[in-house]
This record gives sequence, C-alpha cells and structure tokens, in this order.
Amino acid sequence: MSNSALKKVLITGAGSGFGFEAAMRLARKGFDVIAAVEIYAQVQTLKWQAAERKVDLKVEKLDVTNDGDRRKALDWGVEILVNNAGVGEGGSTVDIPGANIRNQFEVNVTGPLLLTQGIAKQMIKRGEGRIVWVSSREGLNVNPFTGIYSASKHAIEAIAETMAYELQEYNVEVATVNPGPFLTGFNDRMFQTWESWEDDPSERLFDYSQLAFPRAQFDPEAVFATLTAVAAGEVDGFRNLEPKSMIDETKQLQQVPWERKVTDGLGTRHQAIRNAYKMKPETPVSA
Repeated sequence: MSNSALKKVLITGAGSGFGFEAAMRLARKGFDVIAAVEIYAQVQTLKWQAAERKVDLKVEKLDVTNDGDRRKALDWGVEILVNNAGVGEGGSTVDIPGANIRNQFEVNVTGPLLLTQGIAKQMIKRGEGRIVWVSSREGLNVNPFTGIYSASKHAIEAIAETMAYELQEYNVEVATVNPGPFLTGFNDRMFQTWESWEDDPSERLFDYSQLAFPRAQFDPEAVFATLTAVAAGEVDGFRNLEPKSMIDETKQLQQVPWERKVTDGLGTRHQAIRNAYKMKPETPVSA
C-alpha cells in the first residue's frame, strides 16, 4: 500500500498547467504544498490565485536548472516530490539548433534529476518518500516535429523505471504520469519555438509557419485528477497514462519499430507530417 502519512509535497513547474492544478487540489486535500515556479515574477501571481481558490500553500521560486535553487529545496523537508517542470521544443530533429536541444534536456532531464538526487537521499534517510515524474505519452511513442521533446521524455522514462528498482529497498515509491494530447496550451506553444531560433531559416527543412500540433486535444481534467491522485498515494500503478482511451493505441505504436523496414515510405511524406500542415492550433477533441 502507498504511504498515506506523507504530507509535504513539492511540485515543480506549478505556475501553470498540470502542476498548477495539482498544487491547488493537493492543498485542498490537506497536503502541505510547496508550489514551485521558475521565476520570481510568478510567485505573487500564484499566491493571489491560491487565495482566490481559498487554498493554503507555500510558493517558492525554483528553477530546476539553477544549482542554488536546487540546494535551497533541500531545506524544505520534502516527502513527496512531483517533477512537473518542463519545456517543449518543436521542430524537426535535423533543424532544431544546438542551444535549444541542450536547453530541452537541461530543463526536462538534467535539472530535475539533480534536484531529485538530493531529495531522494533525504527520503532514504527517513525511510519513506514518493517521487512522481510527469513524463508524457511522447515518452512511450514518437511523432514528427516533437522528437527532441520526446527524447527528453524517453530519458525520463528510463530514469524513473531504473529509480523505482533502485529505491524500492528504501521504501521510496516512484511513479510516472504520462499525459497524451491535452489542451493546456503547452503543445501549441511547442510549435512556436522556431520563432526564436538563432539559425539560418533558409536552411530549414520545413516551413514551421505552416505547421500546427497534429492532433485534436483533450480536456485536461483527466490529468488533473490522475496527477493529484498519484501524488496523494491514492493510485499505486507505476505508469499512469491519460487519456486511458489511448492506452491500447500507445502499446500498439510501441510495436511499430519492430516491424518497420528502412525502405518503408521512402520518397513520400508521412501522414503525421501531412496532418501537421492541415491542423489548426488548439483544436479540441470533438465531444
């Protein structure tokens, strides 16, 4: 059974999206929540939002890529760590500039792992703890134009699964939450990052001004509920993919590389790329 006595929660990337809503809901459930945001400008805004929701939580500035911020977090007595902070870099694997690739991995992988190392060792000393990695369906599958983001989430999957094996003898729980395409704005912003690239646009393989996230997106309520429940220890599954309606498709797509031939589709544009040219931004799933 999950340890229900754990109460002090640190949620990174709590200024918006999944992290914001999970912080609010966990606070309402009586957890001692530390909602961490990347920059100081977000601190007061989040405090006001918490007041509007009539929930009591603590807001801290924590940039996971900043060593000083990570050290500061070691003083907070964290019992449940929700690694939610992340960014998404859209674009072809052969177009994204090096600086953007490095930032993708610093924010999504290296920074959170370094933060987790220190906090996990504190959990081990106490003999209990819970670590939740907010991964992605993209950590299990891939799609054109999200390959670098997907690579960072594949890395998180490897880290989380390995960590679960390594920490089980110390009574530290590890789980992942894997959101699919949800309408929070994150996916659509990922398809705008090219606007700030420092590169030669004439050398790009694709015209990103014509592209959009290639799938209709779901209402995020399912992830809000699941992330809150996993962090609270109310769900004991290691992998938690939402929406559940995409679980079978996800498993089937994991088999595709085993069957794919290197000559498949040569000379033709992949259907997923065609979809990205046809889709409008922020397209919701039809009711």
